[in-house]
Amino acid sequence: FKENRKDDIWLVDFYAPWCGHCKKLEPVWNEVGIEMKNMGSPVKVGKMDATSFSSIASEFGVRGYPTIKLNLEKITCMAFSWGFIFGVLQLAESDFFFIFLLPRPLIRPLPSQHMFEHVQRRHRVLFVYVGGESPLKEKYIEVASELIVYTYFFSASEDVLPEYVTLPELPAVVVFKDGTYFVYDEYEDGDLSSWINRERFQGYLNVDGFTLYELGDTGKLVAIAVIDDKNSSVEHTRYRT
Repeated sequence: FKENRKDDIWLVDFYAPWCGHCKKLEPVWNEVGIEMKNMGSPVKVGKMDATSFSSIASEFGVRGYPTIKLNLEKITCMAFSWGFIFGVLQLAESDFFFIFLLPRPLIRPLPSQHMFEHVQRRHRVLFVYVGGESPLKEKYIEVASELIVYTYFFSASEDVLPEYVTLPELPAVVVFKDGTYFVYDEYEDGDLSSWINRERFQGYLNVDGFTLYELGDTGKLVAIAVIDDKNSSVEHTRYRT
């Protein structure tokens, strides 16, 4: 990174050796580097001791640790504080790669059934807008701009969706998750943003403190099963699966 920072696209973790949050981030950051390389991404992942290379840290406006910077075409266009970093990295793996793929379209079109099946295999939860221009689409775009860091937004024509999907009317917003789908109903579900914020979670998932906090913000009732990973009894195994 030191030698090629002005020629390549870099996502860099600026850390301090004594920083406890930095140490917590390190194993995750190593996995990020491996995954990005395996994905064939043009974004290079690196890390730098900001206390040893203070002039470069200053060049990137680093004021706290850890700080992640995305250097794109010689312009530092994004920065994240440690609180935001840990909030994001504690989400499911598929939910934090938005950092490395930005800039990406807020809403990605699905031109074929094959493409729909592909993204459905990749994402446990995805939202799809179906229909033409409408006030609902404008609202969908607005919500996508707010929640793009948490979930995935697509658009498609009705014939791209699986045959088992029945839409009462168009336009429509549909969430696919848990092996089924749910259609947004303005009269029953209320505000689209609130509905998407509630439905972006799977019905059954492992939770940590951050995810539980996020679930609490949705207003959903949450039932929690506390289990021992080392316990192989029928009851514990049933809850794990």
